[in-house]
Amino acid sequence: MTDKKKHKHEEVQETQAEAMPGMTEQASAELETLKRQLEEAEAKASEYKDGWARSQAEFQNYRKRIERDNELTYVSMKSDIIKKVLPALDDMERALQNRPADDAWANGIELIARKLQNMLEGEGLKRIEAKGLAFDPNFHEAISHEPNETVESEHVIDVVQNGYMLGERVIRPALVRVAQ
Repeated sequence: MTDKKKHKHEEVQETQAEAMPGMTEQASAELETLKRQLEEAEAKASEYKDGWARSQAEFQNYRKRIERDNELTYVSMKSDIIKKVLPALDDMERALQNRPADDAWANGIELIARKLQNMLEGEGLKRIEAKGLAFDPNFHEAISHEPNETVESEHVIDVVQNGYMLGERVIRPALVRVAQ
């Protein structure tokens, strides 16, 4: 290489060397800015992901609550309708207790009463057994306390009106006479 060229090459290198520290600082500053922006973007992404997960959980809870409320409403409405039908069933049962023997008309009423009873049982209605059992205020409503030698104290002597349960819920307690 000639001296002129050599000298020019050295000048270019010196100029690049002098420019390099500024470029290195600038690149370093840009790198730090980019790192900060990346961290901020990752933090926002994490925040959005957490918010999304919370929203999903809240929606699932809402859906379960609505389903539970709908089920309770359904059971309540079903219970209300059955409560309105029970007096008619009670009347039929009382009429059948005093029916004349071998009357075709009374046999037809008995058939209707059994169909109604079967229909209600198909909906989950169960009669509360009470006669001879210990008095339980959760299932029985005492209308009288009477002395009785044949029935143990605090046990049901007789059922005045049948009680019913719909599933595990008492919709009408049995009206009973209780021994003292």
